[in-house]
Amino acid sequence: MKTKILVVDDEADLELLIKQKFRRKIRESVYEFVFASNGQEALTRILEHPDTDVILSDINMPVMDGLTLLTRTHAEHPDMKTVIVSAYGDLGNLRTAMNRGAFDFVVKPVDFADLELTIEKTAEQVRQLRDTIRAIQENNILKMYVDETVLNFMTRPDFENRLLASETVEATVVFLDICGFTALAEKMPPTDVVGLLNTYFDLVVKEFIAQGGHVDKFMGDAVMAVFRGEHHLDRAIDAALSARAALQQSSTPLPAGLDYRPEVSIGVNTGEVVSGNIGSASLKRLDYTVIGDVVNMSQRLQTAAKAGQVIISEAVYLKVKESFQCQYVDEVVLKNKAQPVKIYEVVE
Repeated sequence: MKTKILVVDDEADLELLIKQKFRRKIRESVYEFVFASNGQEALTRILEHPDTDVILSDINMPVMDGLTLLTRTHAEHPDMKTVIVSAYGDLGNLRTAMNRGAFDFVVKPVDFADLELTIEKTAEQVRQLRDTIRAIQENNILKMYVDETVLNFMTRPDFENRLLASETVEATVVFLDICGFTALAEKMPPTDVVGLLNTYFDLVVKEFIAQGGHVDKFMGDAVMAVFRGEHHLDRAIDAALSARAALQQSSTPLPAGLDYRPEVSIGVNTGEVVSGNIGSASLKRLDYTVIGDVVNMSQRLQTAAKAGQVIISEAVYLKVKESFQCQYVDEVVLKNKAQPVKIYEVVE
């Protein structure tokens, strides 16, 4: 990997000397040198070469001295490292340079073998720093795609040995679908559709998170959320009711000529689910999710719900009838269910 080095010095013959001493590494594209005669010119060179890795700077220069340049670069370009190369090697200058952010200090006349070692050491520090910054940026991006539950699972000491392990847990599953959105999408440009859908999702997801739930996945204009822990059923229903209200109260503007008020149909079910990574370890494609009949029933209840309804089964109704106002809807046949199911609507 090529190291780009900015040399800042007002000695006219230093450029020629450096090109001679490092000619082999320049020829092999190991080093690339850029030159400036003072600190002000160096700032211009940095703008022209933002991929600069190492700065070799003298102290005593016209226009802008090396210590002032060091202060600027340390604040404005923290991923670049500066090595002071100066005849002023007294302790005072050394301490000032280090306090202003210098990585190292080389005293003139220059020992080029020592300078080369210093460049290598500094360049390696820059690479490590930039790798760390890049990893943090990538991690922040990945956090937008991976639920906190998955991240917590990944931090377990035995994570790699338990990739395809699973556990049976008590949980409540909520399926929420934004009604009529497919038809609306036919009347809007794709970019507007995505923006509007994300706005609606943001409203409902906030309510799920507020009640301690986590979003398992987004599926088109639907979302699946899972609630675990103490009072997970009550919290899930509270979240469903709040999500419905948040979307009904939404004032997100629509393109002219479109008449649409967002409504949701929601299915809620509770019981034992299998939680774990589903997928192929060899393909390196896994999805941390929950599966089981409870999940399937929740989705079927959602399809049975009309716009604005939060639908539960009779079994769930018996558990929450003292906490929530519910009303009987009907006995319906759900897909892949052998027996009809009595369903109830949670009113409030």
